[in-house]
Amino acid sequence: MAQHALSLEFPDTLNNCLLRIVDMSTYNQNVPVECPKLQITAPGFTTAAEITDMGTEFAVNLTACDLDLQLTNCESYRNDLPDGVYVIRYSVAPNDVVYVEYNHLRISQALNKINNLLCCLDVPNCEPVGPMKEKLREINLLSTMLKAAKAKVEYCHNPEEGMAIYTYVLAKLDKLSCSCGCGTC
Repeated sequence: MAQHALSLEFPDTLNNCLLRIVDMSTYNQNVPVECPKLQITAPGFTTAAEITDMGTEFAVNLTACDLDLQLTNCESYRNDLPDGVYVIRYSVAPNDVVYVEYNHLRISQALNKINNLLCCLDVPNCEPVGPMKEKLREINLLSTMLKAAKAKVEYCHNPEEGMAIYTYVLAKLDKLSCSCGCGTC
């Protein structure tokens, strides 16, 4: 191995205020690691926020303030981060040569909607029947479709198609929440 094998992971989190990034890179101990840089472009933005104050093998929890999406009250309040496609690039010197770049679909809001819906439903402690069984099947289908949206963005490199699936899932979750009396309609 002549250079570093950079790799990041983005664990899904239920915290709407944080984006978690974990360095899973394999670093060549014979090559110095200099100028590590994370560049993160949030959904709907064209300019990346830069984070340079981390070492190797890092795990960071980034907020809207860290990503330059929130500019005030950073010490006392955390704005929610939007769900959607984040373009994340990690590099070390020489940064134009040694880098890795990802499209990451953040789905925290959708995961919270699913959990809130499951909490609201009166699920029996035995095999559900009738309408309850159908609602649970629909939630399971929507959860699988959410995984498909992530796959389209992160593995198939088709962010537009992944976002279309994500948007469909959110609309269906909102509709299901309303029909179950679990949301504001």
